[in-house]
Amino acid sequence: MSEPTLFNELKAGAHIAPNHPERHLLREASYKAIALCQQINQSANPVEITALLSELVGQKVDETVAIFPPFHTNYGKHLQLGKNVFINFNCTMLAWGGITIEDDVLIAPNVSLLTEGHSIQPNERQGLQSNPIHIKKGAWIGANATILQGVTIGENAVVAAGSVVSKDVPDNVIVGGIPAKIIKEIEK
Repeated sequence: MSEPTLFNELKAGAHIAPNHPERHLLREASYKAIALCQQINQSANPVEITALLSELVGQKVDETVAIFPPFHTNYGKHLQLGKNVFINFNCTMLAWGGITIEDDVLIAPNVSLLTEGHSIQPNERQGLQSNPIHIKKGAWIGANATILQGVTIGENAVVAAGSVVSKDVPDNVIVGGIPAKIIKEIEK
C-alpha cells in the first residue's frame, strides 16, 4: 500500500496548509505510531522491541539496532535505521520530514530529532512544514541534544550534551551550545 500524497509532500519539504484535504490522515497515522510506541515502551525484550520497531518503520530493522524504551515518534515510515544503531532512553523523533540514521550511530538519553515545525507567519502557523534530518555513520548525539529540521550531522561528528543544532555539522567535529557551533576537530 502506497502512502497518501500528503505524506510524500511532507517528506519532500512542502508546507501543508491547515485546510489540506488529507490533513486528517496525519493525526490518524500518528495515533497508530503512538500505539506501536506504547507497545515498545512496555517491553524489555529486545527481540520483541526489534519486531515492533520493524512494524513501526515498515521494514525489517537489523538485529544490531537497540532502543531502550521509552521511545516516541509520530510516524515511523519515514524513519530509516542503519546497522549497529543505539538509541538510549526517552528519545523523541518527529519524523514526518524523514530521518535517516546511518550505521554505528549513538544517541544518548532525552534526544529530540525534530523534522517538522510551523511557520512564523501567524496566518500560516496552523500549517506544517518539514525537512529531513540525516545523521551520518559513526556520529554520537549527546544527552538532551535537539536536532532541528533540515540538519545533517556529519560522519563521526559529536553533538555535545544539551546542544541545539540548527545548521549542518561537518564530518569529524565536535559541536556544542545553543545554537551549536564547532568546538574542535576530531583527529583521526
